Amino acid sequence: MTKELNEDTGFQVSIKTLVGIGAAMATVISMWFMLQADIAEARELPAPPDPEVTRMEFDMKDQMIRATIMETKKDVDEMKETLERIEDKLYNR
Repeated sequence: MTKELNEDTGFQVSIKTLVGIGAAMATVISMWFMLQADIAEARELPAPPDPEVTRMEFDMKDQMIRATIMETKKDVDEMKETLERIEDKLYNR
């Protein structure tokens, strides 16, 4: 047996439930307005300045990168030599 919902249908909600629903709605609404205020404040703040890289900093980073590349090249050359020795022993060359 199913019940029909119409104009005369009623249901009961406790005061505790109504207070809970009201508190949840108030929380969501206040969070919305706080978020909107934060967004408005962020729009008014000045943009951060572009970071300027000095010539000295650029040269130091360039030297560090070049040194790292050369170190990696040495490591690769050593690995090649080791691999060749392993292959010589493996294949009796």
